Amino acid sequence: MATATGGALQEWKRGWAVVVAAMAGFSFFSVLLSATGLFIEPLERAFGWDRATLSIGPAIATAVTALLSPFYGALIDRFGSRRLGLPGVVATMAATCMFAFASGSKTQWVVMWVVFGLILTSIKSTIWTTAVAGTFSKGRGLALGLAVTGPAIAQTLVPPLGNFLIESFGWRAAYLWFGLGWGGVTLLLCWLFLADAHDRKARATQAAGALESAARVVLPGLRKREALRSVALLQVAVSSFVVMMMTIGLSIHLFPILTEAGVARADAAWLLSLGGIAGIVGKLVTGALLDRFRPNWTGSLTMGVTAVTFVVLARFLDSMPALIGALIINGYAAGSKTQITAFLTAGYAGMRNFGMIYGAMSALVALASGLGPWIAGRVYDATGGYEPFLWTGAVGCVVGGALLLALPPMPKWEEARPQAD
Repeated sequence: MATATGGALQEWKRGWAVVVAAMAGFSFFSVLLSATGLFIEPLERAFGWDRATLSIGPAIATAVTALLSPFYGALIDRFGSRRLGLPGVVATMAATCMFAFASGSKTQWVVMWVVFGLILTSIKSTIWTTAVAGTFSKGRGLALGLAVTGPAIAQTLVPPLGNFLIESFGWRAAYLWFGLGWGGVTLLLCWLFLADAHDRKARATQAAGALESAARVVLPGLRKREALRSVALLQVAVSSFVVMMMTIGLSIHLFPILTEAGVARADAAWLLSLGGIAGIVGKLVTGALLDRFRPNWTGSLTMGVTAVTFVVLARFLDSMPALIGALIINGYAAGSKTQITAFLTAGYAGMRNFGMIYGAMSALVALASGLGPWIAGRVYDATGGYEPFLWTGAVGCVVGGALLLALPPMPKWEEARPQAD
């Protein structure tokens, strides 16, 4: 135990700055998606669009990232997070500002989201998760937990900040503030701190004066074909897809769900922030639990308990205590889902081809994240409310939790023998 603790402390001394950079990157990736609900009513008033049109943007962007994720994961395995992440942050800053110039054309709106999706791939979760997972082993759960507090930070700050910017300066200025302000801070932190195993290897090789003849490091883990046949990884993928589809659909439409139930915009914004605060606590607690107990138990509970939020929103929306409790539960579990997926993927696949395998996993998550908001919007337009979507979400979360509960014990990759590709 002392040796393990000492090893974890050494990891943190070496890698804490990587976690800070990853946290910032995760938050910037989530800013515009977290703010989408805030822009629904202003854009609806400005352009007269229906909810399905307003919701299809994130669906387009995440579908594009889903298609590109495995390819981009392979690039990360080859070049590393820093060499791809820094230009990605700059490009995403410009892409976020682009929405300030929306003209009311639906064609332009669709094209903007396609472009945004192409660019957003460069700062999606794969790049930050690979950097952290490759830096930490004994403290990986907590490190990933801290890194993925980035979306929770965005969820906490974006609703009141975005509402203030929209009401004070207009929706166009809000897009610019998010792109240049939030993006600028992210760029600075990544420039100072972002590094991964590729960078450490390059520095060590350079110090040895053997850049040209350095042997390629092969980490233990599944080959690509073995990953395709892994039942455990399939269970993780299906669980993540179902739960993310329903919960991201909920998060995008949560603000209008609350305001249409009679909650004032300012109060609704602060209620969403309450969920963000709970999310920060949830990520840290989940990270500690993942390092100490069977990870599938922790993941199952976190995925499954989100069903409570859907039930409360479907049946008890007029009860403020129940609503507050539901949003705290939802916030607690929200960002931990990405953390759990990354931890389980690294555990069952190893680090040998982690970038590509997690890229494929996050592609499914991205696809689910895009479908969820669109499905919720279609349900609203067809029925005039969200109740059918909410009941489906409750069932989906229970199924997702059960799939993780049935996972086998993780393999011990420390005992695996390295092989050449």
